Amino acid sequence: MSNGIRLPDWESKRDRVDGPADKVVRFEKASRAIAQAIIRNRPADQGGSGIPIVVEGNKDEQTLRVLGFTGPIEKVNRGWDRSRLVAYLHSEYCLGQTSDGAPSVILLMDWDRTGGRIQTSLRNRLMAMDSPVDEDLRKTLLRSMKPEGRTVESLLPHVPSLEPLVQRLVSEVG
Repeated sequence: MSNGIRLPDWESKRDRVDGPADKVVRFEKASRAIAQAIIRNRPADQGGSGIPIVVEGNKDEQTLRVLGFTGPIEKVNRGWDRSRLVAYLHSEYCLGQTSDGAPSVILLMDWDRTGGRIQTSLRNRLMAMDSPVDEDLRKTLLRSMKPEGRTVESLLPHVPSLEPLVQRLVSEVG
């Protein structure tokens, strides 16, 4: 139809909102973000920056360990109130400059409603203390892994697909 009316490109709008539909492309994007976070999370003696990843609970930590994270992983659900957790993260990780010059904490809450609220609360509190946070991993996983689940632990069944890509990318960089 060439009457001068252009129909909206729904597929590209959906791609911007939900991420690409092709599973291979989505897993490659997720793997790239995971690999970058693994490198930042590594202890300094292993070529990383020792940047902690903050997750909600034990199952999230277990999932990240299976994916190849070797550095510090801090949990929100440890019996502390939010203020104490933020004070701990700030004093433990945010007072010095990171070796890579990037934010000193990676926040990775689930991409469901509760996770979003925790993410916002921690981000706002840390940023109020002049401590920027890295949210790139969560944003990428939210867009690319939404069809597979809305939690960090929902990545576990997909480790066999993600891990080879992640390990290849990690070995190329570090």
